[in-house]
Amino acid sequence: MKRSKTTALLLMSAAPLLLTACQRTDAVQVQEGLYTSVQACTEATQNPSACRQAFEAAQAQSAESAPQYASREACAQDYPAEQCVEQRTAGGQSFIGPMMMGFVMAQMLNNNRPVPGQAARGAPAFQDRGRGWATPELRPGPGGAQAATGNRLTPVTTEPNRAVTASRGGFGTTSRNRSTSGG
Repeated sequence: MKRSKTTALLLMSAAPLLLTACQRTDAVQVQEGLYTSVQACTEATQNPSACRQAFEAAQAQSAESAPQYASREACAQDYPAEQCVEQRTAGGQSFIGPMMMGFVMAQMLNNNRPVPGQAARGAPAFQDRGRGWATPELRPGPGGAQAATGNRLTPVTTEPNRAVTASRGGFGTTSRNRSTSGG
């Protein structure tokens, strides 16, 4: 009886070591940020190429995903009047909408280096009269998420021109986050 208790205690004490050995050390992270210029993005991320790429992607989506209004007066109720300009979609439709005032960049990182083959994703950001930020609602598409067309915007709580890193870890991350040190 005594031997089986000792064996059980030894196995239980070795389990955390075995799980730690199986844990992935190369956790992939997603670095996201809201930027008002390519220069601000470069200063925060030290990656000018990814910043330019995300800005260009956001600019290409801007007219397609901007809120659309019939008049400048209607647009000026939600956005500063100087931001409300005539725009044209890729299909040639003309409308009044707010200008893109910034962009959101999301980039996959592995050990603080870009993941090969993973391009930085960019989405336009619009700033409303209350100085709040919003981006187009994203929908799944070929090659990753793409901005939905129309007036569907999602509020952004990220402070502009600061990189925010969110970890997407591997095996063992959940249990490690729950563990506490006793005393």
